[in-house]
Amino acid sequence: MTTSPLPGTAVRRAKRRPAAPILFVLPALLLTVIVIAFPLGYTLYQSMTNWVITSPNPPKFIGLANYAELLRDQRAMQSLVRTLLITVCSVSLQMVLGVAMALVMNKHFFGRGLFRTLALFPVVATPVAISLIFVTMMNPQTGVLNHFLTSLGLSAQQWIYAEKSVLPALILVDTWQWTPFVMLIALAGLATLPSEPYEAAKIDGATAWQTFWGITLPMLMPSLFVALLFRAIDTLKLFDTIYAMTQGGPGTASETINLYLYTLSFNYFRMGYASSMVIALLVLVLGITLLLIRARKLAEDRS
Repeated sequence: MTTSPLPGTAVRRAKRRPAAPILFVLPALLLTVIVIAFPLGYTLYQSMTNWVITSPNPPKFIGLANYAELLRDQRAMQSLVRTLLITVCSVSLQMVLGVAMALVMNKHFFGRGLFRTLALFPVVATPVAISLIFVTMMNPQTGVLNHFLTSLGLSAQQWIYAEKSVLPALILVDTWQWTPFVMLIALAGLATLPSEPYEAAKIDGATAWQTFWGITLPMLMPSLFVALLFRAIDTLKLFDTIYAMTQGGPGTASETINLYLYTLSFNYFRMGYASSMVIALLVLVLGITLLLIRARKLAEDRS
């Protein structure tokens, strides 16, 4: 014969149950608040002050004045345009070249494993080390790149030492380093594609280009959006490569929003104004991220 629990016991158990899930997530919640929420909130507060480290006066709350100044700052707008230009050009090249490399590496040929390993070396190398190597290679007098150009009958280039060529040179370096990352994600996507559509296309007499454009690319699109998302976010935040190679020069020809932010913080010590730029950059990156996530969802729905 079973006995039902006392009414008081059932009430006490019901009262204790809601507390248990909260206790389980509390450590992660506290860690998130300490590591992310508090620094973000403090930066947002700083962005509404006129804090200058070298000033003897204490920071004063000025509301949205820093953001209004940011919209009028021509140097900030120019650095933003350079940031977007480098991002669009670099990521576009990396996506095209990465997919092309993945299609080649996905085929069976002798030494495929070795070539895959060698192709991934730029990704695992330190960006600053790669930057310093390219600085040596791009030296107008002694650089090996100009030696190759002149040996082919082409004119030597100034590379990172001229305003007209510095951005293409930086895009070249970033593309060389991170194209294998796109190739790796595309290879993972190609490995999951079913074989039945390709067999049907072969029976129907489809060409290689028709097969790629009509079957491979649409089914590979969700994986490519993952690569696009990671590379777009990373390139928008690009700092180490540009700082190691040009420090924003010559003049301000290669100064991106991150380098201008660094200059404001550690050269001019305008921490309040720099904080407003951090928040604006965060909003920009989040906006682009949400757009890419939305585009990826649409691609998945269509496929």
